[in-house]
Amino acid sequence: MAKLRIGLGYDLHRTVAGRALVLGNVVIPHEKGLDGHSDADVVVHALIDAITGAAGLPDVGQMFPNTDPKYKGIDSAELLKGTMERFAGTGWRIVNVDVVVLAQRPKLLPYKSAMVKRLAELLKVEEGQVNIKGKTGEGVDAVGEERAIGCHCVVLLERD
Repeated sequence: MAKLRIGLGYDLHRTVAGRALVLGNVVIPHEKGLDGHSDADVVVHALIDAITGAAGLPDVGQMFPNTDPKYKGIDSAELLKGTMERFAGTGWRIVNVDVVVLAQRPKLLPYKSAMVKRLAELLKVEEGQVNIKGKTGEGVDAVGEERAIGCHCVVLLERD
């Protein structure tokens, strides 16, 4: 059996007025938040899919379906905690997490350290094992036109 596995996660949500913007389980002041069944945290959702993909677990939509009312408005940290409970029995451990957030605005630099700290806490890893980068859409497509925010995430696992 392989000693290393990699998982890739992706998520995208429309921006809407009247909702808090939550990225990496950090509330970021902005005039628009993300539309979704839960808090629509694209970072946490992409992270869950990266972890579950590498570990061979069901994806975020299978474990926490948006058709289930108990997940309506839920803090995505609760979804990640549930994922990590299932992950704990797989025999894998997280080596590192690399996240790319796609957002024209707001600029993420002032919030990156808080996001890294929070994700490391939720994952029970060192902050040095989590990296977050922000990229704009250069004015192109739904991200560039500020109609959506997306996230790509890669997770490397190794056998305990």
